[in-house]
Amino acid sequence: MPDLPLADVSLHYEIDGHGPPLMLIAGTASDSASWAPLVEPLARRFTVIRPDNRSTGRTRPLDAPLSLAHWAGDAVALARHLDRGPVAVAGHSLGGMIAMQMAAQAPETVSKLVLLASAPVDQPRNGALFDLMLRLRAPGMAPDLWLRAFLPWLFHPRFFAVPGQLEAAIAQSLAYPHAQGADAMAAQVAALHAARPADLVARLRCPTLALLADQDLLIPPEAARRALAGVPDLRVETIADSGHSVHWDAPDSVLAALVPFLSGADA
Repeated sequence: MPDLPLADVSLHYEIDGHGPPLMLIAGTASDSASWAPLVEPLARRFTVIRPDNRSTGRTRPLDAPLSLAHWAGDAVALARHLDRGPVAVAGHSLGGMIAMQMAAQAPETVSKLVLLASAPVDQPRNGALFDLMLRLRAPGMAPDLWLRAFLPWLFHPRFFAVPGQLEAAIAQSLAYPHAQGADAMAAQVAALHAARPADLVARLRCPTLALLADQDLLIPPEAARRALAGVPDLRVETIADSGHSVHWDAPDSVLAALVPFLSGADA
């Protein structure tokens, strides 16, 4: 469980497996644990590096300054610290925006880029949703209420058809010892509101794979395709029967697209 001391944070990260380096960057309200369905199979082929983005997990302090440039700067610093040459970077949701910023900010550190359910889509509805989640996390509210409201936006409908699965997921989330608190989430959402990731699209030079979820309520596939159209070296695939948490809804399908792209087997 290593930590990298930086100027204003101690960046926690996990590292698993052997092979070419692959950094996985989590999305809003998530940390390195959010990649659980993919870690074991990816670690058989790659050295899997998973930072806890500032304001999440075991990175401290939780109230450090936040912006796409801060998050990407931490990822760049980690890649340089590990000194394994350029790394492939995959980001989910907000993590994809961080990965784009990383590739634009320090292109020499990124060999390939993968965006999972992620694109610089202007969706005012998403901002309203996150603002509602913060209201539901206010003092005095039931601790499970925001999760009950949020999870239907993240998962495919079949998730809710399995008896007991929703309650188990909520219980697991509430019991997670490194869960992001309401104040840290509010700061993260504010930084997300302030970001201008659309400016990054034309600055990307590495091969890029976008894995979109066919039933994503937050990043609809057609809107994502339009937003990413200016990426110079882009391949887009849509994962069937999946929602925004595409790597949880359809991990096998994600791996079937991700591994050949990273290994060059799909060339």
